[in-house]
Amino acid sequence: MRKNKVDIITLGCSKNLVDSEQLMRQFKANGYQVEHDPHKINGEIVVVNTCGFIGDAQEESIEMILELGQAKKQGKIGKLFVMGCLSERFMNDLMQELPEVDHFYGKFNWKELISDLGKAYHEELAHDRVLTTPKHYAYLKIGEGCNRTCSYCSIPLITGAYQSRSMEDLVEEVKLLVSRGVKEFQLIAQDLTYYGLDLYKRMALPELVERISDVKGVEWIRLHYGYPAHFPMDLLRVMRERENVCKYMDIALQHISDNMLKMMRRNITKAQTYELMQRMREEVPGIHLRTTLMVGHPGETETDFEELLEFVRKVRFERMGAFAYSHESGTYAYQHYEDSIPEETKQERLDILMRAQERISLAANTSKIDKTFKVILDREEEDFYIGRTEYDSPEVDPEVLISKDKVLKPGHFYEVLIEDAQPFELYGRVL
Repeated sequence: MRKNKVDIITLGCSKNLVDSEQLMRQFKANGYQVEHDPHKINGEIVVVNTCGFIGDAQEESIEMILELGQAKKQGKIGKLFVMGCLSERFMNDLMQELPEVDHFYGKFNWKELISDLGKAYHEELAHDRVLTTPKHYAYLKIGEGCNRTCSYCSIPLITGAYQSRSMEDLVEEVKLLVSRGVKEFQLIAQDLTYYGLDLYKRMALPELVERISDVKGVEWIRLHYGYPAHFPMDLLRVMRERENVCKYMDIALQHISDNMLKMMRRNITKAQTYELMQRMREEVPGIHLRTTLMVGHPGETETDFEELLEFVRKVRFERMGAFAYSHESGTYAYQHYEDSIPEETKQERLDILMRAQERISLAANTSKIDKTFKVILDREEEDFYIGRTEYDSPEVDPEVLISKDKVLKPGHFYEVLIEDAQPFELYGRVL
């Protein structure tokens, strides 16, 4: 066990990662050595930032806590703290079942962790953080919480109502990060498109993106987690007109059949969804669409699934993820529907959907061969440099594997000629 060392382990999404980065900054301000997801966990203090979205994520969080609890008993680590979505949702149960944890904090009161250790929480550093990403890109969380009432989703139970951060705060944070070398910003929230309705009484995402776009040094802005109903169409104009706003939209659609959209409480119809996809492609030529789809929601028939499969084949999303329905306590679906679709049926539908997408992804990538793209270099590996185009977000999208016939620097942009393609990666060389 290393004295004065804090190990922070983040599970779940990039929104959790931002919380961890802010906590790391507070520990650092109090004189601690801080490591994120270290190879060797041996800190005097270990903090696990948990995910509680669906069953698999909850299981991963609990397994990590149990493993660290054993390390604590063996004297390999000191105090063990747990924070984040899992503890926000199941605080009382966890306290009873996991006595090896010194203290549990929720999604929002983790700041108390610092004061509980007898240290000062530095309010002036509230939005400052220690980046865990490569220094040239960062996640920018523009809001917290969710006001949607989707049947299957536990997020509103965990995070509460939507809270937008002010444009002034966000622009100042962007300027600070740019001064430290950040060039690329991934805008994130549970629902980007709701931004501003609580604070400004209007959908203010297009204006926010324009303001961030105006900051000198911002090379790329990428948008994650939009909601399709009442989509702020002016955002498409901003994306089309601004060179540093990536032609990329991550919009979780979940399903397409009217039967499922109604049961999921998505507030949109099949016809409206198709119309939105067509309008995005028309107004932003070259846009790459990422979506997330769900199979196995209660009530999903074979006909519903066939409609979903046809939707994927027609719209041809450049990026797509999918997951099987999880029956989460407290949700509308848990209270009103029976989880009647067998797990093997859910998995079979998931496999069929992803096989179809693999073919579409290969075609989309193959169309890039012999074309040149602006690529940001993320890192160097043994055989290749690894980078991304404007159409690729870190961690979730294809990467560009660049031949090492020239000496390149991570964090720099290069013009790359694409020479070959696989479903989920491109191969190229710097011109």
